[in-house]
Amino acid sequence: MSENLQQAAGARAASVVELAQELVRRPSRAGIDAYGPVLGVLEDWLTARALPHRRLHDAAGELVGLLAEIPGGRPGAWWTLDACVDTAPYGDETAWSFPPACGDVVDGWLLGRGSSDSKLAAAMFCHIAADLLPRAADLHGGLAVLLDVDEHTGGFGGARAYLADPHAARPAGVMIGYPGLDDVVVGGRGLWRATLAVHAPSGHSGSSKAVVGAISRAAHLVRLLDAADLPDVDGASAFPLPPKLSVTSFHGGQGFSVTPGRCDLNVDVRTTPGFDAHDAETLVRKAVAELDAELPAPKPTEVTPIAAWPPFRLTEDEEPAAALLNAAGEAGLTVRAKTAGPSNIGNLLAGEGIPATAGFGVPYEGLHGIDERAHLAELPTVYAVYQRAVLDLLEG
Repeated sequence: MSENLQQAAGARAASVVELAQELVRRPSRAGIDAYGPVLGVLEDWLTARALPHRRLHDAAGELVGLLAEIPGGRPGAWWTLDACVDTAPYGDETAWSFPPACGDVVDGWLLGRGSSDSKLAAAMFCHIAADLLPRAADLHGGLAVLLDVDEHTGGFGGARAYLADPHAARPAGVMIGYPGLDDVVVGGRGLWRATLAVHAPSGHSGSSKAVVGAISRAAHLVRLLDAADLPDVDGASAFPLPPKLSVTSFHGGQGFSVTPGRCDLNVDVRTTPGFDAHDAETLVRKAVAELDAELPAPKPTEVTPIAAWPPFRLTEDEEPAAALLNAAGEAGLTVRAKTAGPSNIGNLLAGEGIPATAGFGVPYEGLHGIDERAHLAELPTVYAVYQRAVLDLLEG
């Protein structure tokens, strides 16, 4: 990597941090806070620098993101940098050692919810776009910067609006700015999710009539699901992680004197190429059929699928993973290509046939937890890596 590029990245760092601080100071907890203020900070910044951009809205007309676009002067593919600017909730604010929306820099750390996931990346990507604008005529294809919200809800409204936008060029690949310096995330498990409604006769808990209530039936179903036979490894492919099943919600009943007639469960199955959504649904329905056979009820257990995303994994020579890995190596970093257990926007993109990386950034602490913070000493290097990767992709 050229010394000039690294020096330019270092000079940009203070401005990146300043923008990130303003973003952290606008609470944007998914499903809790309005997104207008945080997106307004970005819109003002882009406008002041004459960066072409527009708002993205969902089907209901709600603002779900901003899209900045820099078309190159030569034919070629479009590539996208993506960072979400909505965040996880604060949790127990009394447990934080600083206000969650403070945005202060202390001892080399940017403090506050969203500092690491992913407001610092959003600020960085805006600056990279501004750097490229004066040289756009010499670039092939184009660069899009997606600044989306509705990510932490799992709805991915901003990303979906981008993909549905008839005026947006379809990207050849996307680099998502999640944090972490040791890995370039090139894959992730998919998922299959469903709600299960378990039924039983309801009645008074003090009645002399013996009734197996819905909660008891649901508890038995949880045991069946926990004991379900999932493969220990994905033997059908080179995918490095096994599938996983979790019961993530259990609701039923009220008070003490009534045996409820219904109990609802949420089931989350993480899938792999060798154990896909069809396999997940088959496994869950088998457990449900076993429950209904062993403990009959007047109404069968209902299975309502909620979501299904495919797993994805890029090889190290596929773009944009190759560009990001190569740029990191040129910067003197030793990073590994990692397949993550949790799902991310990369799964949504995989369903659209768009390759994505889903993580490389500064070191962090407290992600989705208490005292979230992002370490800033590595910011110039991370900035230079992304800028080098983008240039490699756009210079043909």
